[in-house]
Amino acid sequence: MAVRVDDIFIRGTAIRLPSSLLVADAVASGAFPARMAAATDTVAVAFSPDESAAEMAAAAARAAMERAGSTPQDVDLILHADTYHQGQDLWPVASYVQREIGGGTCSALEIRQMSNGGLAALDLATAYLTADRNRCDALLTTADRFCEPGIDRWRTDPGTPYADGATALVLSRRGGYARLRSLAMLSDSGLEPMHRGDEPFSAAPFTHRIPVDFEEAKKAFIGQVGMSFAITRANAGQQTVLKQALSDAELELAEADWVLLPHFGRRRLEAIYYRPFGIDPERTTWDWSRTVGHLGAGDQFAGLDRLVVSGRARPGDRVVMVGVGAGYSWGAAVVEILERPDWA
Repeated sequence: MAVRVDDIFIRGTAIRLPSSLLVADAVASGAFPARMAAATDTVAVAFSPDESAAEMAAAAARAAMERAGSTPQDVDLILHADTYHQGQDLWPVASYVQREIGGGTCSALEIRQMSNGGLAALDLATAYLTADRNRCDALLTTADRFCEPGIDRWRTDPGTPYADGATALVLSRRGGYARLRSLAMLSDSGLEPMHRGDEPFSAAPFTHRIPVDFEEAKKAFIGQVGMSFAITRANAGQQTVLKQALSDAELELAEADWVLLPHFGRRRLEAIYYRPFGIDPERTTWDWSRTVGHLGAGDQFAGLDRLVVSGRARPGDRVVMVGVGAGYSWGAAVVEILERPDWA
């Protein structure tokens, strides 16, 4: 599904990455198998020793709001995307983010579409702002802290080391440093069991296994439908959504200056993106993302912020954001950089 985008801008972005863990240290300690580490080619992952996901989200939100020159009264919608525990049980984390930026009375909602959550939030916020020209800004945040006992950041999803951190993005009708040119989303629930497996439903978290093991779930699913079925459907979904976003922006992938991909390990990126789409890693943020790790729903927002703050993205550059999440869902968006903001 594609969304027509007119006069929707990005005013501010921010990242919160508290600390860092070196992959070499994880290998030396035995936490990360050397062969698995080599396949990912990751150098380090962002790490939070004590700051919760929600607290990191609030910090990123305040920074993005300040950069955007937005007040709580300017914000007509808050969407918080996450994949894992946010620091409290049975608790509306989006409302906490709203309180931490100074309050307000707009809707504050949580999005849980796994690693595609950031682009899902972008999709919903774009439609929300477009529906009423009197609406002003939308604040989008993402955050996760992938820690034990529930998650083993090195082994839960082999091929992708998990990172702790948060991102924030202020979407606006009032103008900004970048313009959203197109946006497309697609779902295929036929692949939903890939991250569920064949275990029966349970009454409490982590009843079946702790930490979570995505590899076991994938093996169970592949055993039922076959590898070719899963690969064909997954590739088709990503190709369809990317083609739609590029077509709506009147752009060819080869013409894009930057392609922001999920922060997967190198082998997975090669198999899913670099080879199939002919993407040169030099046009991505791989040199940086391999020092950060997978931020759950926030990889694309983080990559955009990094490009802008580092000065690598220049006025006129076209940036393609690509996402995928368990469920299965895919997202793609095209952003045009209009200027380098004063805060960069």
